[in-house]
Amino acid sequence: MYHKTLPYRIFSIFNYAFLAIISVLCVLPMLHLFMVSLSSQAPANAGLVKLWPIGFTLEAYTKTFGNANFLSSLWVSVERTVLGTALAMVVNTAAAYALSKEAHTFRARNIYMWYFVITMLFTGGLIPSYILILKLGLINTLAALILPGLVGVYNVILLLNFFRAVPKDLEEAAFMDGAGYLRSFISIYLPISLPAIATVSLFIMVGHWNAYFDGLIYIKESENLPLASFMQTIIVQADMTKFDPSLVANLSQRTIRASQIFIGALPILMVYPFLQRFFVKGIVIGAVKE
Repeated sequence: MYHKTLPYRIFSIFNYAFLAIISVLCVLPMLHLFMVSLSSQAPANAGLVKLWPIGFTLEAYTKTFGNANFLSSLWVSVERTVLGTALAMVVNTAAAYALSKEAHTFRARNIYMWYFVITMLFTGGLIPSYILILKLGLINTLAALILPGLVGVYNVILLLNFFRAVPKDLEEAAFMDGAGYLRSFISIYLPISLPAIATVSLFIMVGHWNAYFDGLIYIKESENLPLASFMQTIIVQADMTKFDPSLVANLSQRTIRASQIFIGALPILMVYPFLQRFFVKGIVIGAVKE
């Protein structure tokens, strides 16, 4: 029978204590932000709110959701995240499946692999990217936020390494039963690779939801801005012109910003627990393969 030694127990205690402290430090800022959003104007402006609301009120959320620009930006971000993640996963998984084959099976494999790797090392730059989007007529469209980042080479490599770990006997058995590469990809590789797919999906979702710079460049109308870009103009640039003055006259800008930040972070915080059980397994298995 295995007995834990005293040094191991001491290490475990300190390890758990350290992780608990880190967890609390991660939660406290969000909790403080939430309490500020629930507080009235005077204590919020005075910085008196800590971990409990003072002058409890839901007015900041009422005014935030009463702002048409905020709601339209929220919907644009939802569209961008859902469509962008779905399309990116289709492209990335297909590319990873093809590149996971040996050179004698996919003869152009090495050429395509180097093509993908070079894009990780060199980019065209911001101005050529903007000119390309402009010439394609994608300015002020949702496609401008999705198409440029459709293929993530890091994600392709992560999925590629996971696909290589799938036993080849399974695919060979499928071929003997009359399946082709497409059938093998859909029926064998995708179900087995669910941890890696969930991990990469989470990366892409977070990237789309938090991206703000491309929205500031490619989107010209405020109603088409994604939420991250909208919040950047409100919080960082302190541009409150996108809010109706009658909605914020009796409210602290700090409470409104706190409510917006909390709402902006909430969707990803709600999705992550459902993918967390796949996350560690997917990132570890995909990282240790060659």
